[in-house]
Amino acid sequence: MSEQVNPRRWMILISVGIFTLMATLDGSIVNIALPVISKNLHIGMNMAEWVVSIYLVTICIFLLMFGKIADSIGKIKVFKIGSILFIAGSIVCGLNNSLIVLLLGRVLQAIGASMAMATNNGIITQTFPLSERGYALGYIGSFVSIGAIAGPGIGGIILGHFHWSYIFWINLPIGIIALLLGYFNLPKTESTNPKKFDTKGFLAYFVTLLLFFSAIFIGQAVGFTKPYIIVTFVVALICLWLFLRIEKRVANPMIELRIFKNHNFTLGLVAGFFIFITNFFFNVVSPFYLENALGIAASTAGYILMAFPLVQVVVAPISGKISARVNPIILTIVGLVVIEIAQLGYLAFNLKTSIWFILLFIGLNGLGNGLFQAPNNTMIMSSVETHDLGIAGGLNALSRNLGMIIGVSVSTTVLFLSMSQFYGQPVTTYIEGRPDIFIDGMRVTMTFAVVICLIAIVMSVVRLIKSGRSQNE
Repeated sequence: MSEQVNPRRWMILISVGIFTLMATLDGSIVNIALPVISKNLHIGMNMAEWVVSIYLVTICIFLLMFGKIADSIGKIKVFKIGSILFIAGSIVCGLNNSLIVLLLGRVLQAIGASMAMATNNGIITQTFPLSERGYALGYIGSFVSIGAIAGPGIGGIILGHFHWSYIFWINLPIGIIALLLGYFNLPKTESTNPKKFDTKGFLAYFVTLLLFFSAIFIGQAVGFTKPYIIVTFVVALICLWLFLRIEKRVANPMIELRIFKNHNFTLGLVAGFFIFITNFFFNVVSPFYLENALGIAASTAGYILMAFPLVQVVVAPISGKISARVNPIILTIVGLVVIEIAQLGYLAFNLKTSIWFILLFIGLNGLGNGLFQAPNNTMIMSSVETHDLGIAGGLNALSRNLGMIIGVSVSTTVLFLSMSQFYGQPVTTYIEGRPDIFIDGMRVTMTFAVVICLIAIVMSVVRLIKSGRSQNE
């Protein structure tokens, strides 16, 4: 029996893709605007950092919940509500009243973003036939990666011409267009599978992430050796153990732990997690390097950083299409090797590095991510049963956002600790007049990125070997 094809599937892809891009973009676009926001709202940089952190933390907390709810009441319904909440949150963020209003807007944005992120892959997977699924998911992977890494570039361009409020308000006209596309093209009905929600599991999960991220962000400010920071980490681990224990015992868990027995799903998820950590190492250091060390204007730095998403958006759909014809695991390994070459190139950056050399390796990173993300995303989503698409999409998005926030926290910690070591006293920001200290710290930081990417390569090789063995059995 032939597979029924939705004639409006490409319009659905555009609608879902636009919201995916905006939701992911808003996790990183604010980074380059933090000094401006700090000055405009008369707050310290440490408080301004919460504008980024609270968005990513909120997404991580609610992703799995909405993935499970989407499986019960319908992915399209959850996606539509999330899209509206995201636009409303964007309006609030740009009001320019106070830090409290901005943070409330970011939380509203993040709740909407988590609803959209938890359902986008599931909607695409159930909309497109198998022959086109890799190509379509390649586009979604492209939107995700562009949104995650293009923030500083796009943000720099906007700041060069408009007030920082437009970083958020630009979502309004684009979001309305996407809403209209979704209203006229997304199916009005879909199959649902109502189940009792795992309240105990969610509460344990909520407390785990809340304590874990609180310990990370407070620890960055006061030091990770403080007794109460250590205790917070320990309690977070206990809550994680409790969460896993609950999930094994309840009838309808928030996470079906059996899903991790699928090697393609688990290894793909973890490999993607490591690559988002890797990408955010350079995402964090690049504004310091281009603007402070090299003295390049924010708008120009934005254009330079756009090399990554421009290459990515061209390569990802092509890679997704190729993955339907060749072993997608091989494509992911090739992509990871290219990403590793880019990280090694970043290690060579210094005060005399030419713009063309910088563009070359930023573009290589975009090429590698384009080759990796599409087939990896396809394997993750195609390896689960239809009734698990919502939670699989939630876990996939969770791994990306965890990678982003851990990449931000670890890279800044490593950067400033290494700079403090070279400088001989504590450092928590760029030292004016001492770009050499920053360059030394940047090299140490990017060495970590090289190692993390290498781990992802090894994992993908293991996945290829396991895949070959299963086919021979």
